[in-house]
Parts: sequence; C-alpha cells; structure tokens
Amino acid sequence: MYHPRSIEGQADWLDETGTKIYTVSSTDCIVDQSKYFQRLKHVKSARDINWLNTPAFVIFHDGSSCDYLVLVWWGNDNEIFTSVSVKTENVWEEDPTKYSFCLYDLEIMWMERNIYIKTIDCELPSLQQYQVSR
Repeated sequence: MYHPRSIEGQADWLDETGTKIYTVSSTDCIVDQSKYFQRLKHVKSARDINWLNTPAFVIFHDGSSCDYLVLVWWGNDNEIFTSVSVKTENVWEEDPTKYSFCLYDLEIMWMERNIYIKTIDCELPSLQQYQVSR
C-alpha cells in the first residue's frame, strides 16, 4: 500500500562529477548518503560515459526492505537511461530482470524531466544550470 516517502535534494548535493543526489526514506529518517558512494562509483565506472559532461542524477533510497541506488542519466538528446542496484544481505546487485526503480522514485524522475527540458533541451542548454536546479 502506498505511503508517502521523505524525499530530499539540495542544490549543493553533487558527487565529484556533478551528478545530482536525491534521497528517499521509507522511515522519514535522514538517509546516510555515505553508504551509497562506493556503489555509485562502481556503477559509473562500469559504463563508458563522460560523467563530467552528462546530465545525471542518483537516488539513494532507503526502502522498507532494501537499499536502492538508482542512477539516471540523459543521452541521445532526450532519452533517459537507468541503472538500479539493490543491496540485499549486504551485497549490491544490479539485475534488471529482478529490480527496477519504484513509484516513489518516479516523483523525482518527473521533476528531473521538467528540469531537463528547461535547462538542457532548450535554446541555450546549460549543464551547470541543470546541476543546481531542483
């Protein structure tokens, strides 16, 4: 059954490549972002993407049963790509046949869609403006 989640994101929440960070908590507690950074680096390094020049965001999601790391980036002008990692029994797994983002993450994705249109898919694209917009 649907229960609202605590969603946070600040303009200065960026990783070292400018990827925007959001958090989702099923318990309304502050999400410990530090437990996600190693996995984020691993997922990003597995892809041949110039992250410094790619509009992207990540969701650190403390779910009710597992931790989720949802990495999302834009490519091919207006396509959205996703990678979902789930931590079960203290092991991260990325398996698109078993895991995906959830309905709570869609709220962030919709907001990011609108930000992308205003800052990147426009007459004067600005990655810097995209990165600070929430």
